[in-house]
Amino acid sequence: MTDHNATDPNQSAPQADPNAAQAQPDAGAPEAADEAAKLHGIIEALNAESAQLKDKVLRTLAEMENLRRRTEKEVADARAYATTNFARDMLTVADNMRRALENVAGEAREAADGALKAVLEGIELTERDLLKTLERHGIRKIDPKGEKFDPNLHQAMFEVPDPSVPNGTVSQVVQSGFVIGDRVLRPALVGVAKGGPKPTPANGAGVDKEA
Repeated sequence: MTDHNATDPNQSAPQADPNAAQAQPDAGAPEAADEAAKLHGIIEALNAESAQLKDKVLRTLAEMENLRRRTEKEVADARAYATTNFARDMLTVADNMRRALENVAGEAREAADGALKAVLEGIELTERDLLKTLERHGIRKIDPKGEKFDPNLHQAMFEVPDPSVPNGTVSQVVQSGFVIGDRVLRPALVGVAKGGPKPTPANGAGVDKEA
């Protein structure tokens, strides 16, 4: 009796379809894509946060540098201008010495001898020492006779007709001025020449307005 369930040795076994595996959907692909997307999002967020922190650090450093510069300037100004009020008071002493010398006429000064001559020489010496002391502390005298009028340093009291000098030239100094550092402690009181030729500007681009 023939066994129909026996395997025929001459009959080849069924072969697997090579495309069958590819035809099956890859269940892990969507999960990998989601993980990659999440990782990309995390990286982008970290990069953004890093950029923000870097910007904050740079801003903080810039603010600290500006603060350092402002502090240095304030300290320098405090040192340079701490004596401003005292210097203004000392100008009164310098003015009184100058008036005392100017009140003695030239002839009387030349003819002076003995005690009067000693007093005049003492006042002149004291005035020179006072001005040198002020200069050592950054306080300089302004005596602008013959210079061009500068409204930042000089105060015009009157005009003087004088065609021999350029218009706007300081022809008389009524009271000397003083500066402390880069600031005007007291402007010089001056008389300004009028009627002469207009001053030629340094750059030759034009002429200055009349004072």
